[in-house]
Amino acid sequence: MGSGEGTVCDLGFRTVLTPEQRSRFQNPDVIRRIIAHPGVAAVVGLSADPQKASHFVAAYLQKRGWKIVPVTPKKGLILGEESVSSLADIAIPVDVVDVFRPASDMPALARQAVAIRAKTFWMQLKLANVEAAKIAEAEGLFVVADKCMKMEYGRYNGGLHSAGMDTGVISARRTRLTE
Repeated sequence: MGSGEGTVCDLGFRTVLTPEQRSRFQNPDVIRRIIAHPGVAAVVGLSADPQKASHFVAAYLQKRGWKIVPVTPKKGLILGEESVSSLADIAIPVDVVDVFRPASDMPALARQAVAIRAKTFWMQLKLANVEAAKIAEAEGLFVVADKCMKMEYGRYNGGLHSAGMDTGVISARRTRLTE
């Protein structure tokens, strides 16, 4: 299995952002602040299929105290929550808009996140649109791009370290193995 020092175990591997964009839209202090306080996450593109990444991530966040609002054109319950067809249909304040949609959809979604006064606009792993990031950032939203909320939660709360991943976080704190 090896020492875990290869590029396969590196969470920063193959990002689509430039180094300057990474420092701006993948700021560890911002990410820590966001995940430290579970709130309301509107998951745009949330699938009812448990095999899809959006479902897996949302279920993980829900188990850690986040209220999930599924945003999808398909009506019904997902993870026990009633879905809405757009961000504008959400009746409660939103902390994070977590997006699982193509990068080309991001500018319009960033404008919608601004319109509902979300606090954070988060573009999931391998998804980044600098125009959308600038739209959200210009209106005071925190912006994270090309990062997975679940992986970042694990990075900063010790879950990925125990799985052998190079998280870039050095800590003497013991990881809880049971939940």
